[in-house]
Amino acid sequence: MASTRQATVHDVHDIAASLPEVVRDPPDPHSPSRAAYTIRGKAFVFFRGPRKDAHDPETGELYPDVMAFHCTAEDKEALVGDPGSPWFTTPHWNGYNAVLLLERDLAKVSVDELREVITDAWLVRAPKRLARAFLEGAP
Repeated sequence: MASTRQATVHDVHDIAASLPEVVRDPPDPHSPSRAAYTIRGKAFVFFRGPRKDAHDPETGELYPDVMAFHCTAEDKEALVGDPGSPWFTTPHWNGYNAVLLLERDLAKVSVDELREVITDAWLVRAPKRLARAFLEGAP
């Protein structure tokens, strides 16, 4: 069932964890804010702490709530290139196929869009056979 409601951090965790063979690192459910979701050792969605490459351009303060999502180069261009889009990148991420999103901006993304971005992130990091089986609807 399609959902156009605004996405939440809870949705990030639920969607990522629902994909095949996903491991949550750290597995402690009491520290969700800095979790990473991996498929066979490769992160596809992760939460970052403040880093000098992601800061508020008006105040210079480091963003404390950055999430990263792997993607294709084409998807990155589409997501970041859309005017008014909450998805962004920084010079540090140039040449790297991932987009960033602030947790506080999740309300600007629908659950359906978030599900698509997270599933695509999983697909680009998953082994080809597993990705193909997933797309074909295999159990």
